Amino acid sequence: MRLEKKYLAEEVKTHLDKSDYVYLTNYERITVDEIAELRGQLAEHDAEFHVVKNTLLNVVAKERSLPDLGEHLAGPTAIVVGGNNPSGVAKVIFDFFKKKEKVELKAGVMNERALSKDEIEALSKLPGLEVLRAQLLGLLTQPGTGFVRIINAVPQGLVNVLQAKVREEGGNNA
Repeated sequence: MRLEKKYLAEEVKTHLDKSDYVYLTNYERITVDEIAELRGQLAEHDAEFHVVKNTLLNVVAKERSLPDLGEHLAGPTAIVVGGNNPSGVAKVIFDFFKKKEKVELKAGVMNERALSKDEIEALSKLPGLEVLRAQLLGLLTQPGTGFVRIINAVPQGLVNVLQAKVREEGGNNA
C-alpha cells in the first residue's frame, strides 16, 4: 500500500476508534453548507461526519473484523462516528435527511453487528441516553420507595387508630 493510502487508512481507523458504532451514508446530493449544518448538529452529540473512500473503509473494516459492508460501499460514502449516544445520533441523521430529502442512510455497524437502515431508524426512535438513564433510575428507586411506604404504613395505621380513639373519647366527654 502506498504511503498516502496508509495514511488515509490510519485516518479511517482513527475515526472508527471513536465509538462502538458507525453509520454509512450516501452524501451524493448534499451541499457543503448542508454538510456543515449536519456536522454542527452531530457535534452536539460528540459525533462526526467524515467522507471516506469505499476501498479504504472496506480494507479497514476487514482488518477490524467488522461485518462485511461491501454491498453498501457503492457510490459516495460518508461515515458518522463518535459520541456515546448512538440513538441520539441516529435521530439527528434521520431528522436531517428527512428534512433535506437528499441524503440516504445506507447501513451501520454497532458493537461489531451489522445494522440495516430499518434497524437504525428503529434505534433513532428510542429515547435519548439521558431519558433512558432517568427511566432506569426511576425503575431502580421504585422498589425502595414501595418498601418505605409499606414500612411506614404500619406506624401510620397505628397513629390513625389512636387518633380515632382520642376523637371518640373526646366526643363522649362532651
